[in-house]
Amino acid sequence: MRHLKKTVSTMSQDTITIVSGLPRSGTSMMMEMLEKGGITPLTDKVRRPDEDNPKGYYEYERVKALPEDTGWLEEAKGRSVKVLGEQIKHVPEGYDYKVVFMERDLDEMIESQTKMLKRKGKDPDDISKEELKKTFKDYRKILKQQIASHPGMDVIYVSYNDMISNPELVIESVSAFFDRKLNTTEMLSVVDEDLYRNRLGSED
Repeated sequence: MRHLKKTVSTMSQDTITIVSGLPRSGTSMMMEMLEKGGITPLTDKVRRPDEDNPKGYYEYERVKALPEDTGWLEEAKGRSVKVLGEQIKHVPEGYDYKVVFMERDLDEMIESQTKMLKRKGKDPDDISKEELKKTFKDYRKILKQQIASHPGMDVIYVSYNDMISNPELVIESVSAFFDRKLNTTEMLSVVDEDLYRNRLGSED
């Protein structure tokens, strides 16, 4: 877990909290955790909870319209919003952002993604797992570079695996990133090891 500090150093009512990362890396869990900690999420609940994310996805559809639609950013001040993949590079300057970037063991992430695609009736075998792993690894590197080059983004990298195995330590680090203004006890209540179904060697 690393905190890369740039020009943004403190949390204010105008700060926009962004949760990012690759698919199946724990972004929804972090959104719920921040909500329990005291940061209200910006979400429209269009994407409903399902078997893959029984607690919900915490997504906001207007994010997908970046860079054409940026009007929602004013509404996002003081709140958290999930911004994944291609949208990160379109997040405009002119705002202060706290970014929580979720990371997860790539083999686990691919296993989780494969099972989700199968449940949706899609073919996950169009590309080999090794090719997919390299693609995800390269793409994650690109996302990190885009965040690092953004002058308004202060970022902390959080391991999903560490969150499950040592939640108290990770939550304390996240709380410090937010100037210790979060309710860590409530955040800890979000960690549910029963939902960690795609660890290496797991049957589900």
